[in-house]
Amino acid sequence: MSPDKLARMANQIAKFFETRPHDEAVEGVAAHISDFWEPRMRAQFFELLETQPELFSGLVRDAAPKVRTVTAKAANA
Repeated sequence: MSPDKLARMANQIAKFFETRPHDEAVEGVAAHISDFWEPRMRAQFFELLETQPELFSGLVRDAAPKVRTVTAKAANA
């Protein structure tokens, strides 16, 4: 997936949760990405966070440590 599309999707999720209290929004963004994004998408998400963090809203960056990590095997599946 293109980096711009993946970042746009993550930022749209954050936009949905931004009206909630910050801690609740962080949990909501992290849970949505963990539950609904396949491992390859999450692996790309973590890579982009390291290389191009400016693509993501502050809420997405705050939620990132709570997103379920990806094993190498799952990322290549």
